[in-house]
Amino acid sequence: MQVVHERVTVPVGPLSMPAYLARPTAPGVYPAVLVFMEIFGVNHHIRSVADRIAAEGYVALALDVFHRTAPGIELKYDADGLARGIELMSKVTTTEAMADVAGALAYLAKRPEVGGRGAGAMGFCFGGHLAYLSACEQPIAAAASFYGGGIAVGSPGNDGPPTIARTPKIRARMLCLFGENDGYIPKEHVVAIRDALAAANVRHEVVVYPQVGHGFFCDERADYDAASADDAWARVTALFRSELA
Repeated sequence: MQVVHERVTVPVGPLSMPAYLARPTAPGVYPAVLVFMEIFGVNHHIRSVADRIAAEGYVALALDVFHRTAPGIELKYDADGLARGIELMSKVTTTEAMADVAGALAYLAKRPEVGGRGAGAMGFCFGGHLAYLSACEQPIAAAASFYGGGIAVGSPGNDGPPTIARTPKIRARMLCLFGENDGYIPKEHVVAIRDALAAANVRHEVVVYPQVGHGFFCDERADYDAASADDAWARVTALFRSELA
C-alpha cells in the first residue's frame, strides 16, 4: 500500500508537540497507531517504522516526546548520541508523557481518515516503556513494546509507582519483545513483566529472541538481527490486524 507522510503539530494543553504522520494514500478510514521513539529522537529509523505501519493500512503518528527540552532532535547511534539521549530521557515525566499520548489520541480522533476498532501503540527502548505505560493509562487496544527498559523497576522521571505496578489497568492485548542478551534489561525484569501480565489476566505474549541484544529490530544499530526483526514484525502486524482493523 502506498503511503504519504508529513510533519504535523499536536496540541498538548498550551504546547505544540511535533510529530511525524504517515498514512495510506488511498481514500478510506484506517486505525491509528502511535509510534514511540527511542532516546535518539524521531530519526530515520522511527520514520521508516511509521511508514511501514502506514503501508500495512494504518495512520501512524510518531511522537516527539522530547519536545519540551529538545524539539526535533535526532541523535546518532554512537556514544555521544547515547549520552545525550539518556540525559533527555531523564527529563521526561510520566505525567508529561501521558499528556502527550492523550493529546495525540485526541488529535488522531479528529482526523477524517482515522477509524477502526481502537488505537494501537508500539515503541522501542524508552519508547517500548512508553508503549507499555500508555496501555496502562490510555485507551489503547493493542500495544507492542520492543525492548522496553525500566518497566519492572521505574517510571519516566520516577513520577509515580513503577510502570509494572500499573499492569492491572491494562485492557489492551500486549506483545513484549526482548533480546536474550540485552545488556540493559536483565532477564529477571522480563520474567517480572511476564508474571505481572499473567497475574492481571492481560492477553499477552512475551517473546525473548535467543542470542540477540538490545536494539535487534533497528537495522542501523550494531545489535540488528534480521531474522528476529522479521519475526517481530510479523507478530506486530498480526496483533494490529486482530485488534484494530
